[in-house]
Amino acid sequence: MSLSSMSRVLLRNYRHLSLSAPKGAHNISVISTSRGMASDASSYQFETLKVTTPQENILHVELNRPEKRNAMNMVFFREMKECFTKIAEDSDCRVVVLSGAGKNFTAGLDLMDAATIMAPDGDQDIGRRAEVLRKFIIPLQESNTVIERCLKPVIAAIHSACVGGGVDMVTACDIRMCTKDAWFTIKEVDIGIAADLGTLQRFPKIVGNDSLVRELAYTGRALPSEEAKEVGLVSRIFPDKEALMDGAMELAKVIASKSPVAVQGTKSSLVYSRDHSVNDGLDHVRVWNMSMVQSEDVMKAAMASMQKTDATFSKL
Repeated sequence: MSLSSMSRVLLRNYRHLSLSAPKGAHNISVISTSRGMASDASSYQFETLKVTTPQENILHVELNRPEKRNAMNMVFFREMKECFTKIAEDSDCRVVVLSGAGKNFTAGLDLMDAATIMAPDGDQDIGRRAEVLRKFIIPLQESNTVIERCLKPVIAAIHSACVGGGVDMVTACDIRMCTKDAWFTIKEVDIGIAADLGTLQRFPKIVGNDSLVRELAYTGRALPSEEAKEVGLVSRIFPDKEALMDGAMELAKVIASKSPVAVQGTKSSLVYSRDHSVNDGLDHVRVWNMSMVQSEDVMKAAMASMQKTDATFSKL
């Protein structure tokens, strides 16, 4: 069907569409994938991460150093970048759930591992030592930025401790949920450094409370789950990890059911608009949609809504 024909159909049937959920909407599902194979998680082989496909179009990335409380060593930072770079190109994946194995989400930076790499070379002058450290920090920052740059939405499912680098990581995610016993701390101040992997840049824009951010960053005090929800760091709290994972997977299933063109365009616009003016954001989404509204997904979604049937969206 041509774009002009599609537009006429949409306009003719517009009166049948509703912004509110129709009666019985819970019984209407939107199947968002072709019936082919789901993401092949076997191609994601890492030392510090475990990647599985719990449901079609959903990848579960699990921090997998439980014996070290999922502390972040240099292998972890490298593998996170490799993993999410691969996910960004995986057309079978539409949404990611990020969690931690064991008793804690993450204890943050593996200090013993980092100390062996960051130890200064006494034979170098301060300028050259500083340049070595600058280059050292860049890939660590990238390990979080790659989550944000990946257009697949990432749901962070956080239980128990989320320390230091863990806060850097989850603030780069799209959605954060946690258990009742979860707590967060910007711990870097207690080891004599300023947080440098994203917390100081992303956290203030998430919670919108400059005073609180400064309090947490200057003191390293723990932010409990209820307060985290109150200030907007997390959107939902669950009684335990099992309920948390069930909730995260259910949300992922809903997101995966939507048009990947629409979802990924939405993420692109949200991330861009966060760092630009309203007018710049409007320009960005206008340019994006001048191409994307021509997608077949628009017609498929509209027809499925009008006919109360399932829509099948192709891989993107």
